[in-house]
Amino acid sequence: MVAEFGTAQVLARISDPYWFQSLGCVLGFDWHSSGVTTTVCGAIKEGLKGLEGELGLFVAGGKGRFSRKTPDEIREYGERYALPKDVEALVYASRMSAKVDSAAVQDGYQLYHHVFIFDKDGRWAVVQQGMNDDNGWARRYHWLSESLSDFVCEPHAAVCSDSHGDVVLNMVAREAEDSRRLAASLASERPENLVKEIQRMQELTLPKHHAVLISDINPKSIEKILIKTYERKPEDFQKLLELQGVGPKTLRALALIADLVYGAPMSIRDPATYSFAHGGKDGHPYPVDRKTFDRSIEIIKRAVESAKVGHSEKAQAIRRLSRFYAF
Repeated sequence: MVAEFGTAQVLARISDPYWFQSLGCVLGFDWHSSGVTTTVCGAIKEGLKGLEGELGLFVAGGKGRFSRKTPDEIREYGERYALPKDVEALVYASRMSAKVDSAAVQDGYQLYHHVFIFDKDGRWAVVQQGMNDDNGWARRYHWLSESLSDFVCEPHAAVCSDSHGDVVLNMVAREAEDSRRLAASLASERPENLVKEIQRMQELTLPKHHAVLISDINPKSIEKILIKTYERKPEDFQKLLELQGVGPKTLRALALIADLVYGAPMSIRDPATYSFAHGGKDGHPYPVDRKTFDRSIEIIKRAVESAKVGHSEKAQAIRRLSRFYAF
């Protein structure tokens, strides 16, 4: 693939959830999305071992404890192969993508897998995955440097999941711009004032999503982090997110204050935009819905029949489609 299309196209394809899922099928792995993510990424990393310098394509990170080694692996590649691009910029991209999906996007999925793939020219892609302990579902987050314009505003190439959350805080949604701006501003205020606001909110009867979001925040613990943000005075939301110790609960508290006290609404839109339409023969994520499956084939068949292509091409396409009716 690198020889045929170049590293940029390989990274773009890996960031496409449908292509990534198809690659898992080609490699012979089962449908199960959480297993496909870890095994495909592991297979790519293992398969490229020793060929990185020749291909100009590098893979860092992995599942669990291996994800935490990502920055060191990126630096090791940079030193070993004398990469011309700023290696620390790649380390920053890896850390920020993980920080966004673990703190700025609070959708109930805890990250446990992070893989950072990059080329010698500094282009990169991220495939990371979280697990929801309550419903047992996995969710995969795709990033691509070539399509990224802002780390904290609609940064994903794709977020795919077959389960959507009822209670979500999405601080990287486009419509959350005012919330981001005000959260950064509030983080520069005196901590004791913010703690008082948190305590007041916990005494109120709030709408469902507010009540769930505020319930597990400990004002005293948050105060320690707010002292740090007060001293650093982050100039914007991205700088706030960079600070060590600023995690989901701190951002949630600031977003709630911005919403309830200052009227800057936070986004509760689930960022997941991709799901897998027909299910799988193994029952994951659910048994194949034959009615929807056949309906999809019929739509494709009509599209082929009405397409402006030659008769022979149509006939070949329809014959290929007819194979799917056989089972």
